[in-house]
Amino acid sequence: MNRTFPDGFIWGAASAAHQIEGNNVNSDWWELEHRPETPVAEPSGDACDSYHRYPEDIRIVAELGLGMYRFSLEWARIEPERGFVSRAELDHYRRMIDTARDQGVTPMVTLHHFTVPRWFAHAGGWRANDAVERFTRYVETVSAILDDVEWVGTINEPNMVAITAGADAGDAAGSQWESTHGLPNPSRRVSEVLAAAHRSARSVLSGLGHVRSGWTVATQAVQAAPGEPGAQEAAQAYSYPRDAWFLEQAAGDDWVGVQAYTRTIVGPEGPRPVADGVERTLTGWEYYPPALAEGVRLAARYAPGVPVFVTENGMATGDDARRRDYVRGALEGLHDTMQEGTEVLGYLYWSLLDNYEWGSFAPTFGIVGVDRATFARDVRESARWLGRVAQANALVD
Repeated sequence: MNRTFPDGFIWGAASAAHQIEGNNVNSDWWELEHRPETPVAEPSGDACDSYHRYPEDIRIVAELGLGMYRFSLEWARIEPERGFVSRAELDHYRRMIDTARDQGVTPMVTLHHFTVPRWFAHAGGWRANDAVERFTRYVETVSAILDDVEWVGTINEPNMVAITAGADAGDAAGSQWESTHGLPNPSRRVSEVLAAAHRSARSVLSGLGHVRSGWTVATQAVQAAPGEPGAQEAAQAYSYPRDAWFLEQAAGDDWVGVQAYTRTIVGPEGPRPVADGVERTLTGWEYYPPALAEGVRLAARYAPGVPVFVTENGMATGDDARRRDYVRGALEGLHDTMQEGTEVLGYLYWSLLDNYEWGSFAPTFGIVGVDRATFARDVRESARWLGRVAQANALVD
C-alpha cells in the first residue's frame, strides 16, 4: 500500500529540557533526585549536556532532513527565584530558537515539561491558590522571545502532572483502580488548575497574533477485556479522568498533541498487568505500535474539529531495528486515521536523544545515542530511516 502523507505534513523529533540539558539545579526534580533516601534511582546530573551542545543536536535534526525540533523552556532556569527573571537564560533559549531557524528547522517550544522551580513547588505547586497567576506571569515573561515562533505547547502531559499530584481527599473517581496496576487517580483539583493555566497561557499567546498553541496529552489506548461483562464500563471509568477529560479541554485550541506508546487492558476489576509472554520495551510497556492510531482516534472523538499533532511517539529499546519496526507500525496506523478523515498536522519522534527518563538513563528512546562519558552523539540507522521517510513524505524502506 502506498502510504504518502499530505503536502505540508511536518516531521521531526522531540526533547525536554530537564531530560537533556543537565544541571537543572533550581528545579523540583533536581531537589527530589538529591534528597536523602530518594526513591529516584539515579540523578540527572549532566544529562546529555545539551545546554551547551544544542547546536550539534539541532544540526543533526537538520542533516537528517527533519523539519521540526520540539524542545522545552526550563521555568526553573528562567525564574530561579520568585519574581527574579534571568535575562541570560531568556537569551539562551532565544539562541536555541535562532539556531533552529538558521538550520532550516522549525522550533516547537514547550513552556512546561513536568519540572517547576523549587520555590513554586515549596509554595504548593499546582495546588497553590496563585498557581495560575504565577504560570501566567511566566508565560508573559517568555512571550518576549516567542515573537516569531509559530508553534507553542503550553503544558506537556497535564494528565500525568495531575496523576503525579495524586488524588484529592474525598475524590473517589477511579480510586478503586489504584491498588496494583495502571495509573493512579489524578487530582481533580490539579486537573482543573492545569486547564485554567492552559487557557490563561493561550490567552497570552493569542495576543502575540501569530502563535498556534495547544497542549499535549498522554493517551493510554485503554481497551476493555473482550467478552467480559462490566469490562467496557470499567474501561470508560478508568480512561475518562486520565486522558479523555484532558482532550476535551482542548476544545477551541489551534491543535492538540497526542503522545502515545502502549496500551492498557481493563477488566471488570480494573486495569491489568502486561500479559506474560508479550514483547516489552525497556520501560516495561507492551510493544504495541497501534497505540498511536488509537490515541489519535480518541483525540478526534473528545476534541472534535481540533487538528491533531503527534508530539511524542517512540520506543525504548536496545535494538534499533526493532525501534524502526515500531515506528513503521505506528505510522501505518497514523496514516489509516488520516485516511478516515482526521486532520493530523505532523509526527515528532520521542526522543531525539537517549536521555534522562525521570529516574534512569536505562530506557533508551533516542534515534541518536549519547555516550554517557563523553556525550558524543551516535546517529542511529533508525534516525536515518526516519529522515528518508520525512524527505519522501511517505513510508519508505
